[in-house]
Amino acid sequence: MNTLDPTSAPALAQAAAPLKGLLGPCVRGALFTLLVTGLAYPLATTGVAQWLLPGPANGSLIRQGDALVGSALIGQWFSDARYFHPRPSATSAPDPQDAGRTLPTPYNAAASAGSNLGPTSQALIDTVRQRAADYRQANGLPADAPVPVDAVTASASGLDPHISVANAQAQLARVARARGLPPGQVQGLLAAHTEGRVFGLLGEPRVNVLQLNLALNTVQTRASQAQSAIK
Repeated sequence: MNTLDPTSAPALAQAAAPLKGLLGPCVRGALFTLLVTGLAYPLATTGVAQWLLPGPANGSLIRQGDALVGSALIGQWFSDARYFHPRPSATSAPDPQDAGRTLPTPYNAAASAGSNLGPTSQALIDTVRQRAADYRQANGLPADAPVPVDAVTASASGLDPHISVANAQAQLARVARARGLPPGQVQGLLAAHTEGRVFGLLGEPRVNVLQLNLALNTVQTRASQAQSAIK
């Protein structure tokens, strides 16, 4: 009985023959997938986004004249009494004096992070208590006045650009007083920059802090120019 040695050259060639037929389809399939998912799909989604939603597709950037001042999607830190303050942020940055340490750096967009403290954390409880006291003092509120939760807690990203309407309302008197503007005028700006629920259903009304503060600067500049013109 004749048998074919599996280690002989004819046997190896016979075993490899079916693989030759698979090489072409595999290469063509890989190239097709590469072109569709790596080229056509990204180009199509980018084109549709630029056509339908050019602002959000490019980062929701905010410009004043030719100057880029930020993004509507990323909050910025304000501590001056003339501005509405954002919610706390737990982001940090490397200590320039010690590479092994970090320093608190609110709204550091290069290092988005939360505090990772749980509801039973004593450190979180103490921090929230201190933030509430500081918030009441900064805004001239009674010692027992309720404080909006977003005024004393950081977001998961540390970059939340919004605050609640209640938070903004509690700061309104301070901002108007610091800028010498009528509270009603500041209230109008606040109302104009209050965003409603998404699709009328999702989330809560909110205020974009950066956009509101930029609007305040614009109003203040125009008022100063008008006074100078009168003089």
